[in-house]
Amino acid sequence: MQNDLAPERVDRESTEWAARQDLAAAYRMIDRFFPTTDGIYNHLSLRVPGSSRQFLIKRHALLYREVSASNLVAVDMDADLDERAGVNRPGFVLHSGVLRARPDVQCVIHMHTVPGIAMSAHGMGLRMISQAAIRFYKRIGYHPFEGVTDNPDERERLAAALGTNHALFLRNHGIVVTGSSVREAFERTRDLMTACEIQLALEAATDNIVEVPDAICESTVRQLELHDSGRGKADWPAWRRLMDEVAPGYAD
Repeated sequence: MQNDLAPERVDRESTEWAARQDLAAAYRMIDRFFPTTDGIYNHLSLRVPGSSRQFLIKRHALLYREVSASNLVAVDMDADLDERAGVNRPGFVLHSGVLRARPDVQCVIHMHTVPGIAMSAHGMGLRMISQAAIRFYKRIGYHPFEGVTDNPDERERLAAALGTNHALFLRNHGIVVTGSSVREAFERTRDLMTACEIQLALEAATDNIVEVPDAICESTVRQLELHDSGRGKADWPAWRRLMDEVAPGYAD
């Protein structure tokens, strides 16, 4: 078992430093927009640029609002780490499992929000009753509850449940959202939380709910993905301004 992780020393002109800034800002933005992070628990992770078998994650003892570019740690996804190494064991198991199985995924977000946990236990799953939900049409998996995710053997089952999807409901537990960048994972997380809240509110209010037909869902999700991969990139400066406004201190 590895001892406490050494302080990180990273060239501030490198692509890794820029990646660290993005991830640290996302931690602080999650804390601002979704303040149900279970204190020091739940995690965001990001592949280390240029290193396919390492990823960045927060130190176990830090609150989300304390995370910065310099105090994130790079860990080996093929190692066997726990709190004695300075990282949370369940967080390491979950994130290493997803990143090992999905080379196309760069960023992973795991959260225990109230609407996310509620929907993870919903017998019908996510219903296509909002545009936010349609973003996950046939692109969300479900993994049965096995207890705390501290067993390395669960990594393969988590990866199988996720498949090629964008997100995963951990039954009775919470959500996992993936992205090709920090920004994409964050925006998918925001959409998934919106979709959960809309569904729970509607179901509490009425049984007369209009669902979007499959054919329209299929065409709409393709529209959204095309937009995300092309035209949507034009608002990158606005994303950067949001990071600077909402997450001061992330760049240190």
